[in-house]
Parts: sequence; C-alpha cells; structure tokens
Amino acid sequence: MKKYLFLIILSTYSIFIFAQSSSDTLQEKRLFELSFGQNLLFIPDSKIIDFKADNAIVVPTSALVFLLQFRPDHNWRIPLFFNLPIETKQFLVNGQLISEKASPAFGAGIEYRFFEININKESKIEFEAGPFGSVLFDEDKQLRFAPIMAGRFRLQQGKHFVMYIGANYALGINAYGVFFGTGTIF
Repeated sequence: MKKYLFLIILSTYSIFIFAQSSSDTLQEKRLFELSFGQNLLFIPDSKIIDFKADNAIVVPTSALVFLLQFRPDHNWRIPLFFNLPIETKQFLVNGQLISEKASPAFGAGIEYRFFEININKESKIEFEAGPFGSVLFDEDKQLRFAPIMAGRFRLQQGKHFVMYIGANYALGINAYGVFFGTGTIF
C-alpha cells in the first residue's frame, strides 16, 4: 500500500515540475486541477452479512478524496483519484453495530463537460460526467477492479478556485457515493 501511495505522490510531483517548465501559453490554458475533498460511501459489500435476512442498514463510510484532473481539451478531462477511508465500513444489524475494514481505492477515467452556465464574468458552473475504473484491495489483500459511473457539478470562481459536489456508483461492488471538495486549477 505504501508503494502505491508513493507512486501517486511521485506522479503528482512530476506534474508540478512539468507545469513549471512549460511556456506561458501552456500555463494560460489551465492544464490540470488539483482537488481535495471527502467522499461518503454507502458500501453494502460484506461477506458476513446477509442484508435481506438480517435487515441490515448500511452506515456511510467517510473517505478523503485526492483528485488530479488533466484538462487536454475544453470539454474532455482525464481524472485520477485516490480514496483513503478514514473510518471502517459499518452496518447496523438487529440493533448492533458491525464494523469491517474499508479498503483504499485509486483509479482513473474520462469525463465530458456536458454544459456550462456562466453566473457572471468571473464565475461559472459546469457539469461533468463519465466512466471510471477503480482498483481496490479487499480483505484478503487481493486487487479488485470496479467500474464506476460518476458526475459532478463544479463551481469555478475566477481562474483558479473550484468547488464541487457529485455522486458516483461503483458497478462491481454495488456502492453509492456522494463526494464534495475544493481545489485549484493550474
């Protein structure tokens, strides 16, 4: 796990070096976004609970989201993300709270900007959505792949500041999520 975190940090650092050595024309295009936020995940994937028989209720799991989004075109974006759980998966079964280890996940995808609404000269709202691929470690330390559909509303204030709120659904593990955060465009 530590080597994957190291690779993510190393790739982010190399992108900063690349952006600093580029010309003024490239920097004006705002080639990438770096954001931090939180993801509330509803993960019903459990090997020890039969949700229908036990009348289980899924308690949302909180995770930190680190998002790096490349912007090669005005409409197309290539996001890379890392979800780091900050609490366990929890289920309420017959009045008892059951906890399981939540796995970190990383992935990438492609997004399309479907529309843009200008609020004023300095502010706009955009809606982006697209497919992602996510890799996570399960309880047995095995890698699992999960396709994800995600979309977000993004508020941009000025040339750099962004805030966003969105939702995702992981098809492979049947997990819903609501995420929000803030960042900057370089």
